[in-house]
Amino acid sequence: MKLMRVGQIGHEKPAILDKDGKIRDLSAHFADIGGDAISPAGLAKIKALDPQSLPELAPSRIGACVAGTGKLICIGLNFSDHAAETGATVPPEPVIFMKATSAIVGPNDNVLIPRGSEKTDWEVELGVVIGKTAKYVSEADALDYVAGYCVSHDVSERAFQTERSGQWTKGKSCDTFGPIGPWLVTKDEVADPQSLGMWLKVNGDTMQNGSTKTMVYGVAHVVSYLSQFMSLHPGDVISTGTPPGVGMGMKPPRFLKAGDVVELGIEGLGIQKQTFLADG
Repeated sequence: MKLMRVGQIGHEKPAILDKDGKIRDLSAHFADIGGDAISPAGLAKIKALDPQSLPELAPSRIGACVAGTGKLICIGLNFSDHAAETGATVPPEPVIFMKATSAIVGPNDNVLIPRGSEKTDWEVELGVVIGKTAKYVSEADALDYVAGYCVSHDVSERAFQTERSGQWTKGKSCDTFGPIGPWLVTKDEVADPQSLGMWLKVNGDTMQNGSTKTMVYGVAHVVSYLSQFMSLHPGDVISTGTPPGVGMGMKPPRFLKAGDVVELGIEGLGIQKQTFLADG
């Protein structure tokens, strides 16, 4: 299933995309896409519905594909080829950092380049949406706790991230730096999360063209690993790292400026498109 949220900011309705590409309203059954709706029982309830019987919604703004995200957790340097392009070594354990949930926006919303930024960069990533509480779970059982997958754009300000001391969070958490969606694709429709093509273009030029095959730590390992340190709750999103082709890895480096248009997608999970604008 392809679940989504449509409508203006703060007024999104839960919806499902039917086989003909029409958006069908789920609001008679669930208040939003999150919490109970993405639990195993909630997903089973949605699956039992006939989408053709649901009211059709007119095309509208697409919101972030999951509501009520308590944690947006990112994994750094998780692609061997991306680590190589940045001159970093592959870490012996997953690198974890947090991205403020206030950064989350819809997949096609404008992204704001923060004041003072000269090094705003792009990163297409596979997002993992948690469907039930996970604590101390084994790698063998980890995917049982996943509701589905989405496209995640881990927008980054590299000077804020690496040149101003402290942790990476301030370079990752600027307003609008977390587009997710367009859909939450339930895990039954993703045969192998470690075999998905992923790409990103800037102004029509391909910058990233990779695959989740080159992840150092796969989805099951990451979910299990994180659950040893913190409980993962329904609606939490894990952004699992990016393939090579980011701006900071180019020679010379290339960064985003106001007016640039970024398109990105992952096989089977949909496409995002954002215009970058100056913030203030």
